Amino acid sequence: MASVSVVIPNWNGEKELPAALDSLLTQTLKAEFIVVENGSTDGSKELLYGRYPQVTVIPLPFNTGFAGGVNAGLRYSADAGHDYTALLNNDAVADKIWLKNLVEVMHANPHAGIVTSKMISDTGEYLDSTSELYTIWGLPYPRGRREASINKYDEQKNVFGGSGGASLYRQKMLAEIGFFDEDFFAYYEDVDLSFRAQLAGWKVIYAPDAIVRHHIGATSGRVRGFTTYHAMKNLPWLAIKNVPKGLLRKVLPRLFLAYTLFFGRALMRGQGWTALKGSSRMWRLLPKKVMQRRMIQKGRKVSSRYINSILTHDLPPDARSLRSLRSTWWKLRRKSA
Repeated sequence: MASVSVVIPNWNGEKELPAALDSLLTQTLKAEFIVVENGSTDGSKELLYGRYPQVTVIPLPFNTGFAGGVNAGLRYSADAGHDYTALLNNDAVADKIWLKNLVEVMHANPHAGIVTSKMISDTGEYLDSTSELYTIWGLPYPRGRREASINKYDEQKNVFGGSGGASLYRQKMLAEIGFFDEDFFAYYEDVDLSFRAQLAGWKVIYAPDAIVRHHIGATSGRVRGFTTYHAMKNLPWLAIKNVPKGLLRKVLPRLFLAYTLFFGRALMRGQGWTALKGSSRMWRLLPKKVMQRRMIQKGRKVSSRYINSILTHDLPPDARSLRSLRSTWWKLRRKSA
């Protein structure tokens, strides 16, 4: 029988955390439940020690971000001898058989390194994520986000990536490819890990019967400009580290256009300085990411053709401005032909 743990990274989640923990304590599958207390300044620590003595708490002195917090839990789980470790956001609530369903799919598929869940909104009105996709434009996005039909995507299948908000990870895979990249801090670190898994020959499987409800943006929404800063920082790293050489010539020009457009939109929202800081951080650490790329690509076990086959050869559904630019480009080309 596989040994299983569940890690919840928590930063100032006193209000949301009890619902997440209560949903874990009613799971039908036995597991060790771990909360990484990521330097909270609210009453989270008191809540954990006072109401949840059955939960393992890993206290950190300051906020290390989603990636750093999760890594602390993953390392603890590896040292404790757990075979599989699931991640759950502190603002998510899991169905009673959520963990059981994830583990059953993982156990039945030895080639799988990640099994990801169906995430729906906390109100149950629309989907949040049914896996993470990566496009030929260098833009990741959650499949199904904001779609109203929650009964859609009910087929178990191989997908590009798993959401860090509710996925199960094989510790054997993590020992091979490494944990989350802590330079990302938050946003796209789960896509980066999924990309590295795919390059190393592991598969990611979507398990539609593993369901959680998620209060979208409950944590990141507390800090103005949080999303802008980390998106501007992390998007280029994701491509530079992982996209095989043969595909970079397709991805990088498109990503440059999208990145420039995102910067302009940040300016219009009054977040130009935040976007500039994110971009500056990206450039400062770019040599490190190039070095990481060399190691990742050196260990690649799949072909560029395979990676190309699992990319989405279109824009994300909500990329309306880019779609408009692309449409204008093709009209001009047809006129000049």
